[in-house]
Amino acid sequence: MTREPSTALPVPEPEPDADFRARLREFLAAHHPGKPPKDPGQRVGWTKAWLATLFDHGYAGPGWPREFGGMELPFAHQVIYHEEAARARVPGPLGTGLNIAAPTIIKYGTQEQKRRWLAPMLRGDTVWAQGYSEPEAGSDLPSLRTTARRDGDEYVVRGQKVWTSHAGDADIFFALVRTGTRDSRQHGITYLVIDARAPGVQVRPLRDLTGGQLFAEVFFDDVRVPVANRIGAENGGWPLARTSLGHERAAGALNQAAMYRRVLTELESLARERGQLADPLVRDQFVDLEIRVRIMRYNAMMTIGGILARGDAGPTSSISRLLVTAFEQDLHEFAVDLLGPAGLLGKSEPRAVQRSRWLTGFLRTRASTIGAGTREIQLNTVAEQVLGLPRDPGMPPR
Repeated sequence: MTREPSTALPVPEPEPDADFRARLREFLAAHHPGKPPKDPGQRVGWTKAWLATLFDHGYAGPGWPREFGGMELPFAHQVIYHEEAARARVPGPLGTGLNIAAPTIIKYGTQEQKRRWLAPMLRGDTVWAQGYSEPEAGSDLPSLRTTARRDGDEYVVRGQKVWTSHAGDADIFFALVRTGTRDSRQHGITYLVIDARAPGVQVRPLRDLTGGQLFAEVFFDDVRVPVANRIGAENGGWPLARTSLGHERAAGALNQAAMYRRVLTELESLARERGQLADPLVRDQFVDLEIRVRIMRYNAMMTIGGILARGDAGPTSSISRLLVTAFEQDLHEFAVDLLGPAGLLGKSEPRAVQRSRWLTGFLRTRASTIGAGTREIQLNTVAEQVLGLPRDPGMPPR
């Protein structure tokens, strides 16, 4: 039997790592958006313009599927992408949609939902914010009370969310709502996508320790949401929430590791300028932080590799979250101690060191071990689902 000649096109050879790094570095240098504006509103527009530049030139979404505008890079090139982005100091994503909602939509959404939401999100045309936590449902998320009552082809949403990052800039909220009974806990939760400017939505900024307003509380007063904006089944939102939370804990792990590699080097340079590296205790602290920032990078690579292999972050994403949050708190605490009294000066003080970046970081990171699930939640997840220790019978099933 004679084999017919193949008409399939040959698979192109993957681009060598060094060539990809050089090409990406050249693009980032040629299109760099410059220094960020000081005005928060202008900074949002500046970031959106950068995200659009990335998308329009084919450099957005290193791990995203190509069909939704991403690059679908191999793992090694994703590592390089995040390293070069951190090196170039270009702005990251706006809101929390790209790293948290998008993986959930890709896994559970309909084709129409993917087509409608993913590309505009990646390009920065729409900013997404997460609506999970409530005044009485933070760590115990299954106790949430925001309700969604079915009325024909719509849900009527009533309730409150709190600690909602980027809510003031958001065009869309991806929220967990209760469609089951009040006692149904995780079995009565639904995943809805809500227009942030729909009638009945009210956003009230919350000021944090730094004086900024990154967070907000959000009120839904009989907000009408099309049933077509539900992702997954009614009362089937808990598995989706776990997917979102897993990606939130793993989100940007490589980018954060690369960023803190640069930040640690900058702190070391500052200590050298101040003549403090002669102190053996200071050097010991730098060695400890150096070891930890390298561990963060290797663990992030392992976590992202797991996502590529399984399509889901899994419980090991909690390890990444624990490593990053502890590191950024300890790094900034050490920096403030290193600067002594000067480390306590605010950015308006003329003698403030580097516009008080280290004090601002110290204040900002006090909340690091609360966001995306408290440190205690992460430790429980690692203990039960990674190490296989006995689980808490009061927690919802996996």
